[in-house]
Amino acid sequence: MSNTRLFTPLRLRDVTLRNRVVVSPMCQYSSEDGFANEWHVVHLGSRAVGGAGLVLTEATAVEPEGRISPQDLGLWKDAHVETLARINRFMHQNGAASGVQLAHAGRKASTPRPWDAGPGSTVAPEHGGWTPVGPTAEAFDEAYPKPAALDEAGIARVVKAFGDAAVRAKAAGFQVVELHAAHGYLLHEFLSPLSNKRTDRYGGSFENRTRFALEVTRAVREKWPESQPLFMRISATDWVEGGWTPEDSVALAKLVAKEGVDLIDCSSGGVVPGVKIPVGPGYQTSLAEKVRKETGLLTGAVGMIRSAFQAEHVLATGQADVVVLARELLRDPYWPLRAAKELHADVLWPHQYERAKN
Repeated sequence: MSNTRLFTPLRLRDVTLRNRVVVSPMCQYSSEDGFANEWHVVHLGSRAVGGAGLVLTEATAVEPEGRISPQDLGLWKDAHVETLARINRFMHQNGAASGVQLAHAGRKASTPRPWDAGPGSTVAPEHGGWTPVGPTAEAFDEAYPKPAALDEAGIARVVKAFGDAAVRAKAAGFQVVELHAAHGYLLHEFLSPLSNKRTDRYGGSFENRTRFALEVTRAVREKWPESQPLFMRISATDWVEGGWTPEDSVALAKLVAKEGVDLIDCSSGGVVPGVKIPVGPGYQTSLAEKVRKETGLLTGAVGMIRSAFQAEHVLATGQADVVVLARELLRDPYWPLRAAKELHADVLWPHQYERAKN
């Protein structure tokens, strides 16, 4: 047992994380037709070898139209399961729990991967593009494709797609599912009054705007084993007056907790363009702290968490229960092993790498 908070195991239902380091979902833009490939084997597998407690896949689309780019991962068909199962087996053999972030990009879908074109560019149909969907027919901004507004039948289709993807996630051997309700993608688009201008029972009041997210949560929790944890990533604030607020996030967290969500992964922003976000080290940890203290739910803190001592401080001061790292784990897949050494925590290394431990 470590005397650090960062390297203390965390039990979530019947799944135990060996430490509190979580690999954030990070799009790799490297799939074809939603399939994982050798890149994903190495990318995800190396973070498991590197000592992370939980490795989350990138945003994984529940239907083809839910991809951010044509090169995103998917779980909309049974054929996707086999390659993901191989990756999961490797991660489990190397001590990491594995999780999948189930997602639908909504009106921010059908865009090129970053190195092919500028952000917001449209993918032409002849290059694999499609018409995205959203709460209304309003585009994210003028550079993005105009979406088709989802009718209630379309909403029901997406809800079912999330539930079906949860079944495939179990078949692939994932131990955690995270629902992506952040960053201006479909669930967040329905939550925020800045993007949800519907006048039916899915728009207007807080109760109506949260209806879709709650239906998705129920559909997934119904199919996802009771013994395994369910996370939700939210944008805990839009950083815009009149938008989604931290208080809204607390209220939503209380609702989804009743539906079986175990942890709220607290990010922010993304629903409208041009927002000035006060980015800096740990700039979102106060959001995780607020949700944690006001709901009693476990939370994850994400955003410019870089050093071992910073991560330990976030956890030791009760701001969150896990730290969710992104860019720092791209720079160094073995960050958890280095952090353990800096914090004088004795952790297991892969036998193949033990000669480098001391």
